Amino acid sequence: MASQDDVRRIAGRLPGVLEPEGSQFALAVMVKGKAKGFVWAWAERVDPKKARVPNDEVLAVMVPNLVAKQALIDTDPEKYFTEPHYNGFPAILVRLPAVTAEDLEDLVVEAWKCKAPKELRAQLSE
Repeated sequence: MASQDDVRRIAGRLPGVLEPEGSQFALAVMVKGKAKGFVWAWAERVDPKKARVPNDEVLAVMVPNLVAKQALIDTDPEKYFTEPHYNGFPAILVRLPAVTAEDLEDLVVEAWKCKAPKELRAQLSE
């Protein structure tokens, strides 16, 4: 079972990662002066007439494209899923209790690559 601490540990090894202040878990990288999120706690719609609430057991993770998103869902729908709010958006929802820290490694690094500017991506390969 993976945790948000595992995500922080993995992301902490990547250049330029920051955790914006706020009540919801999120990790971002600066791009042209703006924080661009690549991993965040899923905000679940528990009641259709009320605001979404953070679900700390599920992460939203950026993926390179919609094909990669569908491939992950098809690989293991117990671990990876989506919802209508994310239709047409390149992010996958990940159930933390269903994945290991090793599962997260590639997901977090790939999500970071989706948002990080090329200067930071070049630092990763050094």
